[in-house]
Amino acid sequence: MKNILISIIVAAAIAASGYFVGQTMYNAKVAINSAEVKGLAERKVKADLVNWRLNFKVASHYKEDLPKLYSDAEKIQTEIIALLLQNGLKKEEINIGVISYRPIEFRNRDQKLVDQQHQLSNDIEVQTKKVDLISSVRSSINKLIAKGIDINNFEPEYRFTSLNEIKPDMLKEATRNARAAANEFAQNAGVKVGGIRSARQGNFVIRDVGENYSDTKKIDKYVRVVTTITFYLTD
Repeated sequence: MKNILISIIVAAAIAASGYFVGQTMYNAKVAINSAEVKGLAERKVKADLVNWRLNFKVASHYKEDLPKLYSDAEKIQTEIIALLLQNGLKKEEINIGVISYRPIEFRNRDQKLVDQQHQLSNDIEVQTKKVDLISSVRSSINKLIAKGIDINNFEPEYRFTSLNEIKPDMLKEATRNARAAANEFAQNAGVKVGGIRSARQGNFVIRDVGENYSDTKKIDKYVRVVTTITFYLTD
């Protein structure tokens, strides 16, 4: 009786071992029969936020001119703000900095003072969603340059901030495109595409239209994402 019981246990162990070995081989076979493909999704979008900075300065060779320089700086600042408001910007979209003072010394090789300059300057920054407005506003500011005012009219930075709103649809599209690529591969191989074995989402990349690297120079941009998906292939 004892020998019979031992035989039954050994037989059961061998059967169980055979099942697990067979299941492992089946899983290994399916894993080998897979296809890794990439799916691309791309959208053309428009910037929805712009940051733009102006800087102006007044200067004199004489420190005693500082009171007049400060008065001139305030007048220029007022003139710039008025021009921005006249061209459609709102007060809450304009950030006015603090007028700052900077003395500059010019010395010869012997470190003897040969000249000096006393500068007052200020930054005015604009942040607005009116991206189409900035081009015309910048042109109006250039009229002040023509009047002899020392202004740096910096290039605006156009940004797209609504990426989260388009992410889900773009990922769905990238996945559909990846499956389409897998189906084409499978058709040529005489097999069918099964479920997803693994998936990796690439980074969302924003680039200015026509540019390889910059993403803040232009209003029009492309948003791009590539997903890498491995599909099971079945008979």
